[in-house]
Amino acid sequence: MKEQVKEETKEPLNGNSNNANSKIDAIKELIFGENIQAYNSEFEALKADILSKKEELQNLISTVESELLQNIDTLSTDINIRISDLENSLNDKMDNLDDKKVNRKLLSELFIKLGEKISD
Repeated sequence: MKEQVKEETKEPLNGNSNNANSKIDAIKELIFGENIQAYNSEFEALKADILSKKEELQNLISTVESELLQNIDTLSTDINIRISDLENSLNDKMDNLDDKKVNRKLLSELFIKLGEKISD
């Protein structure tokens, strides 16, 4: 008995669900027909506009990304060149200091020799 009631409730009261849907669609069309078509056309125009703007933004993002990567590569190259120049400059200055600086051991030997010559 319960199964019979369940089966009966699945079907609409007038007997045909497609028929009821088509009647409802016909009533909607009569009441809102022109407005729905206008709304649909506006929504389609908005959808097309949004898709075109999305594509423009994606192109702009890819352009900016490639420019940023190129700028990063250029900056990296410049920094490497400057670091190499600084290393070379530091090495040159260290070499000059070694030339100017007198070795203490050598200086002490020279003073001893000078002292011996003075005492002679």
